[in-house]
Amino acid sequence: MKHLIHSAEDLGFALRAVRKSAKVRLDDLSQTVQVSKQTTTNVEQGKPTVQLGKVLRLLKELGLTLSVDLPESALPALRRIQQEAQDRLKATGSLGQSAPT
Repeated sequence: MKHLIHSAEDLGFALRAVRKSAKVRLDDLSQTVQVSKQTTTNVEQGKPTVQLGKVLRLLKELGLTLSVDLPESALPALRRIQQEAQDRLKATGSLGQSAPT
């Protein structure tokens, strides 16, 4: 079922609901994903300053996905940006960002 997310709090509440319905303890989830218990608590409370990568790892562990509705007009730019990142990775072994264009 899709559930619209409009804020960090919405995302945190959804993550917490799934964790509780799966009967997964907060500290067990934190340990599995290798984030602190406080980080998991912060995500579930909707704190907007949590690192996105950590949020994505928590979501993945619970079988949740995050998607974005892009306008058709943005797809060519997205493909170009993804290709540039792949080219950078091949050339340097790093996805290090250059200044956005």
